[in-house]
Amino acid sequence: MDWTEHYRKLERMYHTAPINEFFQPKIQVEKGRCQIVILARPALHHAAHAVHGATYFKALDDAAFFAVQSQVEGYFVVTANFNLFLERPVQVGAMRAVGEVVMAGKNLFVAQAALTDDQGRELARGGGNFVRSGIRLTPEIGYA
Repeated sequence: MDWTEHYRKLERMYHTAPINEFFQPKIQVEKGRCQIVILARPALHHAAHAVHGATYFKALDDAAFFAVQSQVEGYFVVTANFNLFLERPVQVGAMRAVGEVVMAGKNLFVAQAALTDDQGRELARGGGNFVRSGIRLTPEIGYA
């Protein structure tokens, strides 16, 4: 298997997800690691004018998920559970989530991620369990 091509296909698959039209994230996948960048902007704010926690979750879960998916060929993985720790608010600037695989089994994987602002301050962190699903990685789901 050409793992570099696998990473690029995962990146293309990520961008085909309709939800990403709203969040407008950028992704970079490597072996066992993934970086997601989302630009904090008013459309992502809650009523107190800071980025909503749902955006933090999305960035962290996506980074951890694709770190795991980078090591799994043929089948889509799914998030089984994810714990999130919110640490500080952010209003503007780049939010960067970096996910890494902690443990890789045959069907169960553990990954964690940290979210920082454009000054390197940690905004949140999280981690969870991911499992191999029965869904094949195919062009029909954007893996092309």
